[in-house]
Amino acid sequence: MEKAVIDELVTIFGQSNVLTDREDMIAYSYDAAPVEVEPEAVVFPTTTEQVSRLMKLAYRVEVPVTPRGQGSGLSGGSIPLKKGIVLCMDRMTKVIEFDPANRLISVEAGLTTSDIDPIAAEAGLFYPPDPGSVAFSTIGGNVAENAGGLRGLKYGVTKDYVKMLTVVLPQGDIVKLGSKCVKHVAGFNTELMFVGSEGLLGIITEVTLALLPIPKHRESALAIFNTLDDAAQTVSDIIAAGVTPSTMEFMDNATLNAIQNFKDCGLPRDAEAVLLIETDGEEHSAKAEMVIVQSQVEKNNSRDFKIAQSTEERDKLFAGRRVALNALASVRPNLILEDATVKRSVLPEMVRGIIAIAQKYNIQVGIFGHAGDGNLHPTFLIDQKDKEEMARCHKAVDELFQLAIDLDGTISGEHGIGLEKKPYLENQIGAAGIKILQDFKRMFDPKNLLNPGKMFDMPGESA
Repeated sequence: MEKAVIDELVTIFGQSNVLTDREDMIAYSYDAAPVEVEPEAVVFPTTTEQVSRLMKLAYRVEVPVTPRGQGSGLSGGSIPLKKGIVLCMDRMTKVIEFDPANRLISVEAGLTTSDIDPIAAEAGLFYPPDPGSVAFSTIGGNVAENAGGLRGLKYGVTKDYVKMLTVVLPQGDIVKLGSKCVKHVAGFNTELMFVGSEGLLGIITEVTLALLPIPKHRESALAIFNTLDDAAQTVSDIIAAGVTPSTMEFMDNATLNAIQNFKDCGLPRDAEAVLLIETDGEEHSAKAEMVIVQSQVEKNNSRDFKIAQSTEERDKLFAGRRVALNALASVRPNLILEDATVKRSVLPEMVRGIIAIAQKYNIQVGIFGHAGDGNLHPTFLIDQKDKEEMARCHKAVDELFQLAIDLDGTISGEHGIGLEKKPYLENQIGAAGIKILQDFKRMFDPKNLLNPGKMFDMPGESA
């Protein structure tokens, strides 16, 4: 990168907020996906105006810019594929306004997701989306990826709580989108164009989020099964019975044993699968719903059904689910985590298909995920140094995504497309769908400078 550009970056951000030494920038060359590309500079804004000045500079000199939060993304979305500048938002962490009367909170994009609930709880409120990375992912990253989480079944995902956004466009213009009002139809629903846009259309600097009252009571239970089919069928049957649990998580035998080896959470090592189920609301309704849940669990040949008798028991069960990914990561040198999603009614077929694919290619797999909304995380455990095993794994992933599409599902429920799922997107939305995305990208970013090379290729862009 030219010295003149570096000098302008220092003028905008200050010397302490600009990295150019290779050793200092290594940590910003990758995220949780197995790809690494070194940037030419890393900058840390503290204001929206600084982001605007950066984009005006980048647009003028035609330098690519890749937005980044904490780098917890699983699809390669924050990797600086075309080098250029990494714009790291994790120093923009202010709470701009907490408005409990209107159940709203406005924050800067670099605030960690888990930092919201302690503030909201003071007024008896909470922020429902809770991705697995809740302890370290940023709100801006959650919005850019439309993150979900364990409570997605009942409470929805990030897009359901975004009320307003402050966005810096690729040419440097600052726009405020959305409204704090409950009803808002003044113009197009532009704020949601940026939810799930993965940093391709603009840089989110401030977010206003809706909050909900904390449920008064929770009932938490662990259902234990001797077959994967029975566990998967139970998910569909519970929903069909008219119950919408706040959480319904699935873990198979490989995942259970990995968790128990990693951290003793009291999970049964000999079960083929378990469901972690929670109902919430008024005490009588939460308990009544759990009675219906238990009846459906028992109808599907459960081996055992345990209702947590204390907060400590409940927390121990959920601790196991929270560490599932880390636990599986300790089994083999590497893993490939996916999030293929299908309708709940075909969940048993999806689970059977995943097992068959893993057996076909002799790949070790652990399956866990948000079964209540059909969002499974098949996790292939591999050694990337074994080229033959990697070749088999790539074929398994190809078939996994095609299976999801064939079952009228989607190749990504919450992790985004980024680099990892880019080759599969056209299989789902078709060439005409890709063209729509390209047209939007061209309209917002005619020079293709903002997070280029992600999600899809622009015409003339090398893959």
